[in-house]
Amino acid sequence: MAYSSFRSFLLAMVLAVAVSPATAQLPSGLDAMVQNPLQAPANGTADTAPTTKQGVNAPAQMVAPTTPQGFDYAANLASDVFGAQLFSGAFARQGATQFNPDYLIAVGDSVQVRMWGAFESDSLYTVDPKGNIFLPHVGPVKVLGVRNQALQKTVEDAVRRIFKANVSSYASLAAAQPVRVFVGGFVHRPGLYSGTSMDSLLHYLDQAGGIDPNRGSFLEVQVKRGENVRATVNLYQFLLQGRMPLIQLGDGDVIFVTPRKNTVKVSGLAENAKRFEFDGSNSYSVADLIKIAKPQAQATHIRVVRNTGTVKNVEYYPMDKAFELSLQNGDDIEFTADKKPGTITVRVEGEHQSAQEYVLPYGAKLGDLIKNIQFSPNSDAANLQLFRQSVRERQKLMLAAALKNLETSVLTARSATNEESRLRKDEAELMLQWVERAKQVEPSGQVMIAQAVQRDELLLENGDVIRVPKHDGLVLVNGEVVFPNAIAHDPKLDLSDYIKRAGGYSQSANTSRIIIAHRDGSFEEAGGGGWSFYGGDSEATTIEQGDEILVLPKIKTKSIEVTRGITQIIYQIAIAAKVILDL
Repeated sequence: MAYSSFRSFLLAMVLAVAVSPATAQLPSGLDAMVQNPLQAPANGTADTAPTTKQGVNAPAQMVAPTTPQGFDYAANLASDVFGAQLFSGAFARQGATQFNPDYLIAVGDSVQVRMWGAFESDSLYTVDPKGNIFLPHVGPVKVLGVRNQALQKTVEDAVRRIFKANVSSYASLAAAQPVRVFVGGFVHRPGLYSGTSMDSLLHYLDQAGGIDPNRGSFLEVQVKRGENVRATVNLYQFLLQGRMPLIQLGDGDVIFVTPRKNTVKVSGLAENAKRFEFDGSNSYSVADLIKIAKPQAQATHIRVVRNTGTVKNVEYYPMDKAFELSLQNGDDIEFTADKKPGTITVRVEGEHQSAQEYVLPYGAKLGDLIKNIQFSPNSDAANLQLFRQSVRERQKLMLAAALKNLETSVLTARSATNEESRLRKDEAELMLQWVERAKQVEPSGQVMIAQAVQRDELLLENGDVIRVPKHDGLVLVNGEVVFPNAIAHDPKLDLSDYIKRAGGYSQSANTSRIIIAHRDGSFEEAGGGGWSFYGGDSEATTIEQGDEILVLPKIKTKSIEVTRGITQIIYQIAIAAKVILDL
């Protein structure tokens, strides 16, 4: 009866754990293994074998990666050293073990052996310290040093010596030997790291944080066993050619990263603009560097900056003569394109009946292009417009400088009282928001050419855009008017008439600051209140078809200096982009 009661008690306990595992209280340590049986030690080095829920040793391929917890690979990713990005934690994450056919069976490996027929057996055997596995009814089978591809034949021959017939066998490598490998030299985190004998050299280097790009060598990584150097690996061969020797590591082996050798920095027109390492021989030339730096097709010359102490010497060579140049430690190499363009491309837009793009010889003039343009009856050939990228960039720089000065004025304005300080703070926030909007404005890059005396002699640049306006008979009224609109041109109407037809001025209009943007790229400023910027009344201002009337806003701030700065920027934006950016 006592045995029956004890058995019932055990059954109840098992059912309770199975039904409600969340409430089951497990002993300290065992609970952690059930929740995460593959969790590695926090220090990144595994001193004990992993454990499953049943508490037995798990196969070696189930070992969790022992990547150093919390290690930051950002320094490797940001480095300009060629190969530093190789170590980002990807190799430290251990995947499924892929066994090489040439792998040599070692002590501690696990071998799965199945026998069927007159005698049946299916078990996992571990290679003992003498290099054997012990099969039932067969005895010890020597497998130490046997190649993985020959394992099946070795076991099969041993079984047939005992079972002459009616027993078949199958053997395969189930798991490689768990090993611990020392990683030393110029790595980020030297130490002892766990894995298997089939894990690659990169796996252990990555666990150690990778090679220190400022001190370690990518050309000479040694694998040592005792005092002997078993292999020397050049990681450049892996990075550039995809070649990585398969090195079978053993327990206690040492991966040692030697000191960095000579370096040369590559910049400019190169696909691999990095810092490269090379050995100390005088035979290392630019030709060797080109194989790994891979300069772009447009590169024609090489600039070499040699550091000779306090003085830097600059040498300049064409590509075809630089192959004989020997490199020295610390050189800076820049691949450049030093050639004049043979042709330029100019685009023609707008009202015309000819091609949209023209390829012209370098040094072509505007008159050469105009000869090829076929104007239509509606073309306004007298007011050709030229838009240039270099002018657009200069306009953008001038606008950025003006906005920077305005930001400084807003942020450094002084206040006499606390109340004024609060008002200035609120005003400054609005100003800074307006500045951010102004930074997004893109200037047009228009060059005024219609009134140039020698217009046809103007040199064209690559990427220029020529726009042929159309006689559309319209006048645009924009800015601080009630109804911004396009109005049919009438020679009898003056500036004030067009503004009246657009609904008149808005409440925030500055009637003394009106810009008339002519189609040819020129500008004129007039005062709508009855006086022109150039003198005379507004009726004297002639409005032509295609013109755009821009009414600027009135700016009111607590600071005269800030008001002047904003007014200037609004005027500058109106001129460069024909945009009214109200505050």
